[in-house]
Amino acid sequence: MNKYYLPSPSSWPVKGSTALICTFAGAANWLHDVWFGPYLFAFGVLMLIYMMYGWFGLVIHENRSGLLKDKQVDRSFRWGMCWFIFSEVMFFSAFFGALFYVRIIVAPWLSGSTGHLPGHVLLWPNFQDIWPLLKNPNPAAFAGPKSVMEAWGIPAINTLILLTSGATVTVAHWSIVKNRRNTMLIFQFLTILLGISFLLLQGHEYTIAYLEKGLTLGSGIYGTTFFMLTGFHGLHVTIGTIGLCVIFYRMLKNDFNSHNHFAFEAISWYWHFVDVVWLFLFIFVYWL
Repeated sequence: MNKYYLPSPSSWPVKGSTALICTFAGAANWLHDVWFGPYLFAFGVLMLIYMMYGWFGLVIHENRSGLLKDKQVDRSFRWGMCWFIFSEVMFFSAFFGALFYVRIIVAPWLSGSTGHLPGHVLLWPNFQDIWPLLKNPNPAAFAGPKSVMEAWGIPAINTLILLTSGATVTVAHWSIVKNRRNTMLIFQFLTILLGISFLLLQGHEYTIAYLEKGLTLGSGIYGTTFFMLTGFHGLHVTIGTIGLCVIFYRMLKNDFNSHNHFAFEAISWYWHFVDVVWLFLFIFVYWL
């Protein structure tokens, strides 16, 4: 019977927390044009990369050493990943909540359609409840976007790409279980290519938004919610693609078999979560 493995006290959580604090504090100060903002942000990102490389490398070494074979250890990893994905659900729920709050409560209130005529008259008498909002109260200070982002161009293609990637990563998982190494490698590589394709298309879409449509973070609530939701999703796709690349490398090193491949399962769960979030984005940010 395998003994439950209890790791030694580690400094990696402290390093990771410090990296996240520096990253977000640097980003906030950068947005407010504080001189040290970009430097603090860069330091936080570099420290975060160092933390992830060191911490994940340690866990991979533990797995290769046979320390993680106990079933209770496996359950601990699975529950940890489940709670992590739950935290990500709450993260995106906050931004979707802001979007729905603006569209369902604030916009009707400002238009006076809910009976709040004093607020409508005093705050924004010419406001009309039309989403997306292309006009701002002070166009001289905050120029609104010229037009909306169409749903049936790049976003529709990206939806097809992510749905396809969900299928390819599932085939890769099935191939691990069936010990079909070549099929596993091919479909894992295809999933990585699809993730990279998504990011390249989103980068092109952002170029169109900035240069042709005048849609930016500072162009009003439509631009703010658009870039916060799609930007953070793009960040998660980037992290997921990096994770898929690491798993692909470990596949080449024969780290997985039909009974020991939770690392792959974890990143595949994460990838499916990213797919589901994008479906909500496509419906509520682009389509409706």
